[in-house]
Amino acid sequence: MNNDTSKNGLNRRDFLKAGGMGTLALTLGSTGVLALGSKAFADTTNNPTSGFGGYGPLVPDPNGILDLPKGFHYKIISEEGELMSNGTKIPGAFDGMAAFDGPNNTTILVRNHELGAGPAFGSNPYDANAQGGTTALVVGANREVIKEYVTSSGTIRNCAGGATPWGTWLTCEENRSTGHGYVFEVDPQQPENDMSKTPIKEMGRFAHEACAIDPSTGYVYLTEDASPSYLYRFIPNNTSQKPGALQEGGTLYAAAIEAVTDPAASTFKTGQTFKIVWKKVDPHLCREEAAEQNCIKFSRLEGAFFQEGVFWFDDTSAGDKKLGRVYRYIPHTNTLELFYEGNDVREMEYPDNICMTPWGDLWYAEDGSGQDRLMGITPEGKVYPFAANRLSDSELAGPTFSPDGNTLFVNIQSPGQTFAIWGPFQRRNSARAREMSYAAPANLAPQVSEKVAKAAEAQGMSVLEAAAFERHGIKL
Repeated sequence: MNNDTSKNGLNRRDFLKAGGMGTLALTLGSTGVLALGSKAFADTTNNPTSGFGGYGPLVPDPNGILDLPKGFHYKIISEEGELMSNGTKIPGAFDGMAAFDGPNNTTILVRNHELGAGPAFGSNPYDANAQGGTTALVVGANREVIKEYVTSSGTIRNCAGGATPWGTWLTCEENRSTGHGYVFEVDPQQPENDMSKTPIKEMGRFAHEACAIDPSTGYVYLTEDASPSYLYRFIPNNTSQKPGALQEGGTLYAAAIEAVTDPAASTFKTGQTFKIVWKKVDPHLCREEAAEQNCIKFSRLEGAFFQEGVFWFDDTSAGDKKLGRVYRYIPHTNTLELFYEGNDVREMEYPDNICMTPWGDLWYAEDGSGQDRLMGITPEGKVYPFAANRLSDSELAGPTFSPDGNTLFVNIQSPGQTFAIWGPFQRRNSARAREMSYAAPANLAPQVSEKVAKAAEAQGMSVLEAAAFERHGIKL
């Protein structure tokens, strides 16, 4: 499809940037506000296993471990306390994870261990008195583990992190004890090298949760698991996107919302617009300086993922019902949007790790008070369950797909177990993944007043952007 302007001067690219204002106008015409409710929940009772809206109801697992939809299967490929390839025990507290291409049609998983103080489990630790770190699994095409080994150690509370476009894993410490609170880069094909125990101090010292990298710029976006939380961006000095480049330092910023005077203001537009402004902060005092500069205060940030030009992240206990929110930030337009706000425990309860599926859905693992699940949201606005933990009241963590998209790997944190899951997954769909980056399903849109919606329209904002600003105290 070309991008030639139409009669009214609005081309396809402009429409995508508008973020669904046409849907907004239609909805306001009948209700006065944007509706959000249980209609978003997929009808999994009669839904065919198409993937576009869910895979049907979950089937109780006769083994009492993991409920999945009909047609899907799992295999436990690693368990806490069993032996790695060198004969040492597999550490517990399984958390964030990523999958990489390995040699001879294998997948290499890198897995975090959210452990605290104690003797390090590796041979080349950052701190000999810290139990956290990362391990790796080389998994064959038959979903059998060929090798399992330590990739880094001597860190504390390795909660989540993020995969780099160049094939390494950034493991994050959710901790600020003396000498800790940093990000470390781990190369699964060069385990326990000196890079793995070198903190990237200029990426900040705070309770790190997750991070994601914009492959077009090399910028790193980071979330913080604290109350309040701040959203950070790290601009590396070396943007070559190679192992070790991040260790050359860079500049850390925190996100703020500020009013910007519009030079084209007229009687037809408001004279004041709001944009995300990135405030430079000292990496060793980033929380303090973010607070001093009135940066955005989130409730408690968790998962992060970058895909098709959009940075996705979630705020696990935010919202009127404190069930969680999903945001997206679009660097190209410098737009922060509140994509989804949970108001029904059937749909969302404390989202944590997130990932995008190969066919374009957003998946989030829950860490709530009830049964924790792996849930999906489609570009069309449906919410559906994919898996549920029946083994324990522990969270599901680290969902990640094999490079070919045929296998999902996910953890139960405690007792630590890593699963390989396969079945009738949808095929890779890049077009649908791009659609998710700009989708604004009316049935998922957070409720805003008609006054705010009109102000948003006057300023050329999407309702999702207006909702994000309103939730953070900005009056449009």
